[in-house]
Amino acid sequence: MKSEQHIEDPDVILIGSGIMSATLGALLKELDPSLRIQLYELTEELALEASNGWHNAGTGHAGLCELSYTPDYGPDGEVEVSKAIEICHQFQHSLQFWGHAVRSGMIDSAEDFVQPVPHLSFVYGQEQVDFLRSRHRQMSQHHFFEAMEYTEDRATIREWAPLILEGRPADEPVAMTRMIHGTDVNFGALAAKLTHWLGKQEGCGFASSHRVTDLKKRNDRWELKIKDLGSNRSFGNSAKFVFIGGGGGTLPLLQKTGIPEAKGIGGFPIGGQWLISEEPHLVEQHNAKVYGMSPGAAPTMAVPHLDTRIIEGKKALLFGPYAAWTTKFLHKRGSLFDLPGSIRWDNMASLIKVGLSNIPLVRYLIQQGTQSMKTRMGELRNFYPDAKVEDWKLIDAGIRVQAIKKEDGDAGIVHFGTEVVTDKDCSLSALLGASPGASVSTNIILEVIQKCFAETLATEAGHERMKRMIPSYDEDLQQAEMKSRQASLNMEALKALRLVD
Repeated sequence: MKSEQHIEDPDVILIGSGIMSATLGALLKELDPSLRIQLYELTEELALEASNGWHNAGTGHAGLCELSYTPDYGPDGEVEVSKAIEICHQFQHSLQFWGHAVRSGMIDSAEDFVQPVPHLSFVYGQEQVDFLRSRHRQMSQHHFFEAMEYTEDRATIREWAPLILEGRPADEPVAMTRMIHGTDVNFGALAAKLTHWLGKQEGCGFASSHRVTDLKKRNDRWELKIKDLGSNRSFGNSAKFVFIGGGGGTLPLLQKTGIPEAKGIGGFPIGGQWLISEEPHLVEQHNAKVYGMSPGAAPTMAVPHLDTRIIEGKKALLFGPYAAWTTKFLHKRGSLFDLPGSIRWDNMASLIKVGLSNIPLVRYLIQQGTQSMKTRMGELRNFYPDAKVEDWKLIDAGIRVQAIKKEDGDAGIVHFGTEVVTDKDCSLSALLGASPGASVSTNIILEVIQKCFAETLATEAGHERMKRMIPSYDEDLQQAEMKSRQASLNMEALKALRLVD
């Protein structure tokens, strides 16, 4: 359903209604209640692209189970776990802000967007078992992961995730870790709730079915051209600060800004699909998000996992993702000309180099997109050997545009994380990237605020308001001496979100 509210010449314009823009809008309005904020969304409903419930796995990525965040052995022969610790630290900011949003009434019901679901890692074969054993040994030494359980005992694995062992050879080495306080998050529902709250605040509004077609800097303001897709009417608006959080639609708009910081950046779109099952006899047996090892050429966002998924109160099982080659940047409103249309003289060399140096990845994406249901079921049976084709169906999993940029003069795909591009005046920020972006959205947006709204944050009132929303925003909970503080804040957030009693 189309929504239309307009604030003329606001302080801030947000482009896109996904979790990033929604989080920024909510944090800024709480930080400085005098700010006037306008949000524009391309689709008729809010958060229908990357944040949509079925367009991502809904894993609250905290480094608990994702083996792609700990892929390498260190010089001591043990698995390197520093990235998982970093992600868990960033996720603390999200938990704290979401807890504040519920306590303050910004969000009316935590159950509508977050549910408790254990996070498990599962491996099979002796080489993988050795890897997981080392990973657990290293991770459990840090206070973030002290509660992590490890087992090679089949009776315990059957208790934690019974489907995993159904039909599996009895002599195959297997191992599993479990973190009981994992989460399943509907980021689309969360983004929509935050956006609706923002729209009710004085001096704020949001409008769906509105496409931003151009933006240029004039003096100290950004002037935007906007098209109302319902009436085909075009109009202008301006703001001191613009945030481009349009997911796959960010890159084309960033290129229109003409800022030097956007030069040389390209995008590599990766489509995705899931197998899902809503069969009660399967859904009731599996209550976990179970992550495995990544196939060799797969991007990090294509690591296989078998998940409990809870959307609008209904449970389902989800397996995948299956990646696919595409030239579209957006699932709902994308065009096959998005990728060729993004090619510029300044990024052409990087795109060509990335294409030539990632032929195995391109081959993998094409193979994934053209494989048969039989082949897809074969991959599922690596996790759940007794899976039957009649219990599963294939659905789309949205599109992610991996950022391509130069580092030290060499072009490469940013497989992991997000890229925040900010102009020298700190009057515009744009967000590109993929996993674990939604989960650590509060941390990412906090960095935008620290850079672009530093003066507001530095005031006594601003600092107090931010500490109320994110108590540890200026603290390093990774340090050993912060163990008690981290445990207290984490439990406070979990209770506010009704994830523990």
